[in-house]
Amino acid sequence: MPRLFRAIAALVICCAMSGSVCAAGGESNLPSTWQRFAEVKPRTETEVKKEASRSQAAKHQTLLKHRVEQLRKAGKQAAAIPMAQRSLALAERRHGREHPNVATALNTLGHLYARERKYTQAEQAFKRALEIRERTLGANHPDTVASLNNLAGLYQDQGKHALAEQYYKRALSTQEKLLESNPKSAPDVATTLSNLATVYQSEGRATEAAQLSDQARSLRERAAPNEDSHKRVFRAERRTAPVPESGTQPLSNPQPEAKTYPEMAAPQEGAEKPTPPGPPPQASGGEEKSDWDVVPVFYGTDRDHEANPKRLAYNADRAHRLELGRAFVTVPRIHQVPEIERPWAIRIPYFDVTIYEQAEDPKKHFTLQEIKALTKADFLRLVRARLAASNAFKNHALVFVHGYDTSFDNALYRTAQIAYDLHFDGAPFLYSWPSGGAVTSYTYDRESAEGSEPYLRQFLDVVVKETGAKTISVIAHSMGNKPLLDVLRDMKSAAPKGVVVSELILAAPDVDADNFTNLAQQIRGLAKGVTLYAAANDRALLASRNFWGHYRAGDVPAAGPLVVGGVDSIDVSAASTDVFALNHSDYAQNNDLLTDIAKLITTGQRPPDRRFDKLKPVNAGKKEYWRYVPGAPPTETGTP
Repeated sequence: MPRLFRAIAALVICCAMSGSVCAAGGESNLPSTWQRFAEVKPRTETEVKKEASRSQAAKHQTLLKHRVEQLRKAGKQAAAIPMAQRSLALAERRHGREHPNVATALNTLGHLYARERKYTQAEQAFKRALEIRERTLGANHPDTVASLNNLAGLYQDQGKHALAEQYYKRALSTQEKLLESNPKSAPDVATTLSNLATVYQSEGRATEAAQLSDQARSLRERAAPNEDSHKRVFRAERRTAPVPESGTQPLSNPQPEAKTYPEMAAPQEGAEKPTPPGPPPQASGGEEKSDWDVVPVFYGTDRDHEANPKRLAYNADRAHRLELGRAFVTVPRIHQVPEIERPWAIRIPYFDVTIYEQAEDPKKHFTLQEIKALTKADFLRLVRARLAASNAFKNHALVFVHGYDTSFDNALYRTAQIAYDLHFDGAPFLYSWPSGGAVTSYTYDRESAEGSEPYLRQFLDVVVKETGAKTISVIAHSMGNKPLLDVLRDMKSAAPKGVVVSELILAAPDVDADNFTNLAQQIRGLAKGVTLYAAANDRALLASRNFWGHYRAGDVPAAGPLVVGGVDSIDVSAASTDVFALNHSDYAQNNDLLTDIAKLITTGQRPPDRRFDKLKPVNAGKKEYWRYVPGAPPTETGTP
C-alpha cells in the first residue's frame, strides 16, 4: 500500500508541474491540469445511477445472449425462449423499440419459436425485425436481406410456397444489386437461388427449379478458389468422374498443397497381420509431399443447417430429413494415434464464452478442408469411385455412428481419425444424429438419437443396397448404439444378396442391459461377428448410469461385462472406449483398441485372444468374456 500512495503522490506532483510549465511558458494554448479538472462538470447522483444501470443492463443482456445460445446449441429451445424474451425487453429498454439491435433480438426469438413450431409467434417476430431494419438500415442493407430470407424460410417450412417465393424474390432483387458492388456476396446469392429452386421443385416447376440451380452453380463456380491450386486434393475421385458442383459450399480458405489420402498397398499374399494403426507411409517416387493428408468422409445427417457465411455447417437442431454429403478432413503428418489434434482454447463453459482460441493449422491440426451437401446420385457416384479405387479394403464400407455430446464437426474428425489410423482405403461413412454437443444435453440427445432412426435407416439402406460395397463394417459408440440396434433389427431380412455385414462393433452401448440382450438376439445372424467393447470408466456411461439408476450394456460391474449369446464381450477398461469420443481422457492414450479393431475387420478371427494376445479369456461360471490386459506377454495363440 505505501508504494501505491507514493505512486499516486508522484503522479499528482508531475501533473501539477506540467500544468505550471505550460502556463508559465506561454507557448501552449492548453489549460493547466488543474484548470482542466476545474472545468469538468461533476455528475449528479442521478446521472451516476443511470450510467451504472445502463452498464449493468448491458452485462445482463450479454449473459442472457450467451445462455440463449448455449441452450439453443443443446436443442433446448423451450428453455431458451423466456431468456430470449428477457433479452429482447432489455434491448428495447436500452436502445428503444426501433433500434437494429432490437431487430437482432427479435430474429433470435423468431428462430427459437420456429424450432418449437410456434409459427405465428415466429412470423410476428420476423416481420417486426424486417420492419425495423427497413426503417433504420434501408431496403438494400444485407441485414434486411437476412430478414427477408428468415420469413421466406419460415413460410417454406410451413408449405406456404407462394409467400416463400414472394420473400425469396424480394431478397434476390436486393442481393443482385449488392452483388455488383460486392462480388464476395456470390455464395449468399447462390444460397437464396437454391432455396427458391427448392420451392419451385416442391410445386412441380421442375424447369424453373433447374434454371435457378444452374444459376446458383454458376455463381459458386465464380466464387470458388483457383482449381489448379488444389487439384491434387481431388485427384483420386476425378480419375473416374468429375466432382459434382450441386450443393457445394467450400470452406472460405481451403488449404493449398494438400495431397489426397494415399491409397494403401495390397497386403502380401498369405499375410495374416494387418498394418498396425498409425499414419500411412509417406508418398514415394516423384509425388510431391506435404505436411498433411486428406481423408474423404461420406456422411448422412438429420441435423439442421447452421447459419455460417463461410461454409456449410450443421447444428444441434433436428431437420426431420436425411441429407447426404462428403467432407475432406485434413490429418497432420505429426498425428499421434489415436489423438485428434485440434487447436486449444480457453472457454467459460456455462456461458459458452471463448476467451482465446488458437488458430487452425493443417500442419498441426485436424481441419475441415471442404464440405458439400450432395444429391443422392452424386453421393453414390463418388462413393462408387472410392470403392473402385480401394485396394487393401476392397469394396469395403466402414460406417461410424457417434455417441452423446458430439458436434457434427467433431464426429467428422473422429471418423477420419479412425479411417486414417486403420489405414482404411475403402469408403468411410459417418451418420451424425442431432446431438446437442454439450454435457448438459443428455436428455435432448437421448430423444434426438431415437428420433433419428427413420433417417439412419434410409442412410444404411443407401450404403448397404446402392453403393456397391461388398463388405460392410459398422462401429457405434455410446448413445449411438440404440438407434443403430433398432434399425438393424428392422433391416435383418432386407440385406441384398452378395453383401456381407462383416463386423458389428458396439462400443460402450448406452442401452439398458436387458433391452440390449433382447436386441442382440433379434439381430443375430445379420453380421458375421458382433463385438461388445465394455468399459468401467466411460464418462458418457457414468452420466447415463446416474440418470437411469441402472447399469448399461457398456458398463462393467464387479461381476464383469454383459455376456450375450453370439456376442464377443470384451472388457477394455484399461484402454477405454472413450477413444471414440473427441475429448478422451489420459487413459485413452492407447492404440491397442484400434489395433484389435484393425485385426477384427481385416481377418474376422475369433475368439478374440487368437487375433490379439493382449485379450485374455475370463471364465466366470458359465459365462466367458475377454479382458484387455496392457503389457501382457505374447501367447502361442496370439496372432504373429
